[in-house]
Amino acid sequence: MSLPARLLVIDDDAAFCRILVRHLQRCEVDTCLAHDAGTALRAAEAFRPDGVLLDLKLGADNGLLLIQALRERRPHARIVLATGYASIATAVDAMRRGAWNYLPKPFDIDALARAFEHAPEQAPPPAEAPSLRRQGWEHVQRVLADCGGNVSAAARVLGVDRRTLQRRLAKRPVRERL
Repeated sequence: MSLPARLLVIDDDAAFCRILVRHLQRCEVDTCLAHDAGTALRAAEAFRPDGVLLDLKLGADNGLLLIQALRERRPHARIVLATGYASIATAVDAMRRGAWNYLPKPFDIDALARAFEHAPEQAPPPAEAPSLRRQGWEHVQRVLADCGGNVSAAARVLGVDRRTLQRRLAKRPVRERL
């Protein structure tokens, strides 16, 4: 297990950060916390981390938009984007923006260490491809995000009725069978 010696954790969930920092300290990792974009960028310059664990949703801020600014301040730091809203489209977008790896929440310390160890091209392949239903759900979410959360605009792009899309969005995401 190989975690960075100095890790900047950027997440707006205070309870999650407390628990994570406690586990990281047991692994003798020097940590610094930031809960918003401005604090994160200042910490990246002052703390000079080897690795950055970045949450996708930071209250009003978007973690994807922070990747480039963090990369400019710490070009050699490995940035791992973590999110509870995991999708293939978000993972691809994060990698294109310069993230080292992508980690769906919830995760344990071992999964975090693996995310920092393996480069994206060296990461082990997924156990199996997502189902067609799951890919459809992710596509709908991506179109909705591209439309700025506007359900009517997303429905027009997808070629479905607005009410049909609203009903589909009200359902939980498709779960894979184990």
